[in-house]
Amino acid sequence: MQTRTARSFGMKHLAALGAGSAALGTAAGAAAREVGKPEPWQLGFQEAATPMMEQVQSFHTMLLVIITGIVIFVVALLGYVCWRFSERRNKEPSERTENTLIEVLWTTIPVIILVVIAIPSFKLLYYRDHVPNAEFSVKTIGKQWYWAYEYPDHGGFSYNSFMKEADEIDPSEGELRKLSVTEPIVIPADTTVRFLITSTDVLHSFALPSFGIKQDAIPGEMNQTWARVDEPGIYYGQCSELCGVGHANMPIAVKVVPKDEFRNWIETKKAEAGVGDDERELAQADSGQ
Repeated sequence: MQTRTARSFGMKHLAALGAGSAALGTAAGAAAREVGKPEPWQLGFQEAATPMMEQVQSFHTMLLVIITGIVIFVVALLGYVCWRFSERRNKEPSERTENTLIEVLWTTIPVIILVVIAIPSFKLLYYRDHVPNAEFSVKTIGKQWYWAYEYPDHGGFSYNSFMKEADEIDPSEGELRKLSVTEPIVIPADTTVRFLITSTDVLHSFALPSFGIKQDAIPGEMNQTWARVDEPGIYYGQCSELCGVGHANMPIAVKVVPKDEFRNWIETKKAEAGVGDDERELAQADSGQ
């Protein structure tokens, strides 16, 4: 059974600036809830919502420092060469064809730079692939062209999530065109959650920028990733693998709520699906918990 529970909060981060103490608290709470919302003309990353994305941003910053130094060096060297070896200063050009020291330097220095980049890169890859002890799993299934979600550790209930059409969007609720959905994934804050990702038809990709997640959904294969989000709110993503004519209509919304609210939501969904305690215990036994 599907219920239209997706909600988004559209207040801007800057609304908190310059307000009074009461307004500041309200705006800060609303700003926290829109962490996973893309902004018009946005060039950089979304604000990190998970430890994984924080590490991605740190690695990106390190690369920016390195490439900035390389660009400055190359431009400065090019300017010096143009000035030092101009025709006015060198009536008779040098006929030198080799320099052993320079050749050694321009070989070893790039190798050193690549090693410096590779070490944190591999650490980040292993950090991403190592799923810590998760409190429960959410199975995400890509289909043409919507997502299905299943909670195997909570009785195995499932539901489908479709993109809201333009005439279904309620701007007063902060709902977003091409991003708001009929039913989001719901997870509790301050909890490690494993995402099991697969597909029933063609390749899809489960991507949540603020989580640092982009994982292929492959038919017949179960991939996994994880997230731990401390800040309640709604976080948006999209299918990031061309999967047919409806590819643009596969948004992802993850609603992070306090643990008490999550428990109430679980009980409601179990009741809707007709899942009782016996089914839940059987599902937990089957999963080895």
